[in-house]
Amino acid sequence: MNTPQTPHPLLRKGLLGGRRDARGLRAIVTGASGTFGRAICARLAEQGARVVGLDLVPRPEDPVEVLACDITDDASVPTAVAAAIDRLGGLDLLINNAGVGGPAPAELPPGAEVRRQLDINLLGTWRTTAACVDALVESRGRIVMVSSRMAAMQLPLAAAYGASKRALVAYADALRMEIGTHVAVTCVYPSAVRSPIHDSTAAAGLSLEGMSSYEPLEGVVDTVLRAALGRRARRDLTTTRRGAVEFFLARHLPYVTDRIIARTLAARARTGAFEGAELAAGVVRRHTGAP
Repeated sequence: MNTPQTPHPLLRKGLLGGRRDARGLRAIVTGASGTFGRAICARLAEQGARVVGLDLVPRPEDPVEVLACDITDDASVPTAVAAAIDRLGGLDLLINNAGVGGPAPAELPPGAEVRRQLDINLLGTWRTTAACVDALVESRGRIVMVSSRMAAMQLPLAAAYGASKRALVAYADALRMEIGTHVAVTCVYPSAVRSPIHDSTAAAGLSLEGMSSYEPLEGVVDTVLRAALGRRARRDLTTTRRGAVEFFLARHLPYVTDRIIARTLAARARTGAFEGAELAAGVVRRHTGAP
C-alpha cells in the first residue's frame, strides 16, 4: 500500500476564501516585465508571496526582482532558473506566462516569425519547466501555464500563435501524466486583452478587431491566481463566462465555432478590413474574387 506524500508546509498553510495563503510562497514568473507578467507579479507580492521574475529585458519599474533570461537559449534558462531558486530558497510555484504573437497565415510557408513564436511560446516554456521540475517535485508544487482561447478555437491569419498554444496544452497534458503525482499542472485560457502582443499583427494589416472581444487584464490575473492559489488544483480554467462557452463549443461542437469564424472572416474581407495587407491577399482574393 502506498503511503500518501506529505505536501510542503508552505502548501498546507491556511486557506482564506477557498484559497491557499500566499504568504511565503516561493514563485517564479516568466515574461515578468510584460503586461500580464507585471500584473501577476504585483498581485502575488501584494499577497505575501516571494516572487522572482524572468524576462528577456527586465525593466526598472518591475514590481519584483526580475532576472534577465532568454527562454529561447538552452544555456540561459538553467542558469537563470538556478539563480532564481537560490534567491527564493526553493520553489513552490512556476507561472509560465511568457509568450509572443504575430502575423502568420497558415497558407504561407513557415518563416522566421513562425519559428520565433514556437520557440518562445512552446519550447521556451518547455525549457523553463524542465529546469524547475526537481525543485517543484521536492515541494509538491504547482505549475500554471498561461495558454490562450486560441489553443481550442483557432482564429485565421495567426496560425503560429494558435499552433504554439495548442501544443503548449499538449505539453502540459504530457507533463501532468509524468509528474502529476507530485506537481499540479493547470492551463489558463485568456481571450484577447489589449496589450502590445497585438501590435505586430495590426502593423501587418491583420488586426483581429471585430473577430475577438477584449476582456479586462484584471480578470486574467484573477484566474491565474485562482489557478495558483486555489484550494483544489484545476486542470483547465477559462477567464470569462463567454470564454467558458467558447471553450466548450470549440471542444465539443467545433463545426459551430468554425462556421461563425469563417463567416466573420469572409465579411471582413469583403468590407476591406484587410486592404493593402500582403499576407491576407489570398483570403481577400478567395472571398472577393479580386485578381
